[in-house]
Amino acid sequence: MKAASLQALVEALLAAHGVPGAHARETAEALVAADLEGLPSHGVMLLPMMLARLAAGSVSPTAEGVVVREDRGAVVMDAGNALGQVSARRAAALAVEKARAHGLGAVSVRNGFHIAAAGRFALQIAQEGCIGLVSSNTRPLMPAPGGAERVVGNNPIAIACPTAGEPILVDMALSAGAMGRIRMAEAAGKPIPEGWAADAAGTPTTDAAAAVRGMLLPAGGPKGFGLALMMELLCGGLSQGNVGDAVAGLYGDPAVPYGCAHFFLAIDISAFGPPEVFGATAAGLAARIRASQPAPGAAPVRVPGDRARANIAAAGGRISLAPATQKALAEAAAAVALPFPED
Repeated sequence: MKAASLQALVEALLAAHGVPGAHARETAEALVAADLEGLPSHGVMLLPMMLARLAAGSVSPTAEGVVVREDRGAVVMDAGNALGQVSARRAAALAVEKARAHGLGAVSVRNGFHIAAAGRFALQIAQEGCIGLVSSNTRPLMPAPGGAERVVGNNPIAIACPTAGEPILVDMALSAGAMGRIRMAEAAGKPIPEGWAADAAGTPTTDAAAAVRGMLLPAGGPKGFGLALMMELLCGGLSQGNVGDAVAGLYGDPAVPYGCAHFFLAIDISAFGPPEVFGATAAGLAARIRASQPAPGAAPVRVPGDRARANIAAAGGRISLAPATQKALAEAAAAVALPFPED
């Protein structure tokens, strides 16, 4: 399907659920961009769940988030259960504004909703000449080392760094595999890689359905768990929002607010020295990494962010939807008498 056609459909579906034009557009752009980048778990497959929450009232179609506390470079924002892409865009802009004034700007957000690909908003900060860090917490999905009970989320973290060339972007969940990808495997009836998850008893499994009912495993074992714990506190702790069990299930009761929290940090490079010197240094290091010797039989070495750019180029403006996603979107369109695009 053409990405432009898909984006128009997503916008129309959001508008049919009361979302204002500008909010519908930026949300649709973010979801379709994730699909183009090769991140379908953060793309339009999320839309049916979002529409259900809009219809049930746990997501506000009009909220953008309001500042409830401000002290020099620090801001606390209450998202008011706004669409995640809408509140995240505002929070990232606020972080940059504070960084311009103070060198560093940090915005912690409570009462938030799923922002999909956190890297989109880290890049928003980087495009303003700052290093951007974005994180979010989720409902508990991972056990502590040696544990067999979910205690923290897989709390994604994204860091974007501007360079004299293309930005460097690290965007990752802190579990070995993302829940969205496991749900996609479940829908397709496929197994998941070893080391991604455990069942409800804490036994490692490759069964996607058992993983959804069980728990994710941290990337890097105790290291990933430790990072997830710290992100939990930066997001929910600093904002005085929800942490741990207080965050609802994303695919739970659509009438119950998700209630996650986010953290946005902007570091103004110019506060530390000439941005062009930093940009050249970062670009030089990236070039050195790309030119490094690949392992036997491996593809050329990439820098974080390269794969997404390559996927966008290879997509040629078209997106191949998973059958389950296409079916769900067609049903959502039919429910509000919208035509489903043929191409």
